[in-house]
Amino acid sequence: MQGRSAAATALALACAAHFLVVFDVSVMTVALPSIQSDLGFAPESLQWVVSGYTLAFAGLLLLGGRLADLYGHRRVFVSGLAVFTVASLIGGLAVTPAMLIAARAAQGIGAAVLAPLSLTLLTTTFPEGPRRTRALTIWTAVGLAGGASGNMLGGVLTEYLSWRSVLLINVPIGVPAMLLAVRVIARRTGPRRRVRLDLPGAVLATAALTLLTLGVAQAHTHAWSDPRTALPLLGGLAALAAFAVVETKFAPTPLIPPRLFGLPGIGWGNLAMLLAGASQVPVWYFLTLTMQDVLHYSAAQTGLGFLPHAVVMLVVGLRLIPWLMQRVQARTLIAAGALIAASGFWWQSAITPDSGYLTGIFGPAVAISLGGGLLSTPLITTVTAGVDSADAGAASGLMNTTRQFGGAFGLAVVLTLTTTASGTPAALAESYGNAFQAIAVILLALAALTPVLPVLRETQHAAQR
Repeated sequence: MQGRSAAATALALACAAHFLVVFDVSVMTVALPSIQSDLGFAPESLQWVVSGYTLAFAGLLLLGGRLADLYGHRRVFVSGLAVFTVASLIGGLAVTPAMLIAARAAQGIGAAVLAPLSLTLLTTTFPEGPRRTRALTIWTAVGLAGGASGNMLGGVLTEYLSWRSVLLINVPIGVPAMLLAVRVIARRTGPRRRVRLDLPGAVLATAALTLLTLGVAQAHTHAWSDPRTALPLLGGLAALAAFAVVETKFAPTPLIPPRLFGLPGIGWGNLAMLLAGASQVPVWYFLTLTMQDVLHYSAAQTGLGFLPHAVVMLVVGLRLIPWLMQRVQARTLIAAGALIAASGFWWQSAITPDSGYLTGIFGPAVAISLGGGLLSTPLITTVTAGVDSADAGAASGLMNTTRQFGGAFGLAVVLTLTTTASGTPAALAESYGNAFQAIAVILLALAALTPVLPVLRETQHAAQR
């Protein structure tokens, strides 16, 4: 009974940390117009309120995941939560665009520690099988709901308080969470021998992801051949190549142990996760702008417009997925989910200033959320299958890196297909429609990738039982 109680507590803490991290990816999107007018952001710089968080998050996830393996779960968890909470306070008090972007990047650093450890707590607490699948299902559903509810709560807080409140709300949540973590997480679960962190690898990984995303973002306003676009892209590719050399040849304790790539789900699974991430972050950004710029919803109305996303994701994640994963192969669910979500984005692309809520927002939301809910848990299960507990943090960090980098990179790519040169609602609807179509294409690519994903044994064993 004590073991079950400890497992339940670990699951609750992991879900709380995961919710907080994902919540802060999406909570700012509804507040973007208010932030732009209050702090004087240039239109081309506004995306960095979102990308500043996701890039720091993605760039340091490998290091954050490895820290938990090497220095113990409790110390790393509390440290990450402290950084996240203090950065939220500074961001809520920001008076310039640079100050807000810097605070958001610092939040991303704290989140880079919290996110992989939240998953590591699950994979080291629950052995592979139905119990882990159930725990991952709850963890995933909480994350999906966090993304959608971030938009809802962000809209309400922005409308009736201020955009600053969407950051300051983390402070009264973060402090009690730190106290709880000190009580429930074991003092030391990492190895006791002294190890040297792979800081060169962490620097190169962060530089590669940042430069690649910056290069693509520059293509929104400059030609691909322009040095302001080409040089960051070339620098990012060079840093990525250097990272691979450091990890395989020189790092005494690599951020990504090469042995991980011997597992069937790591390589193709993380590529699939990259595509999934590239479809998830842009939707919150462009759907927020669509509701406010095209349909002229207030911040509170925009937030409530995301209600069906949250409800459908929770119902699918908590009720439907556990039943399906005992009867249907994970890669089949991933393909089906990607195709359903792609149809929802294509439907969403047809929105006009005259669209009503039911056909313009609600209908596409059901398809998008149903598809996203179907593919998320099976994809996480695929990527984490067969990972040894000693490498759980590294595998979690890699998975979260690919997902978050996919989000930041996907947003930058999709932005190159849109324009805000004309401020008319009809022109903006067409521009944002291009973005939704691009997301649909990304999901079709994800569906096409699923045949190379491994077949998991768990479904086969469940079917035999």
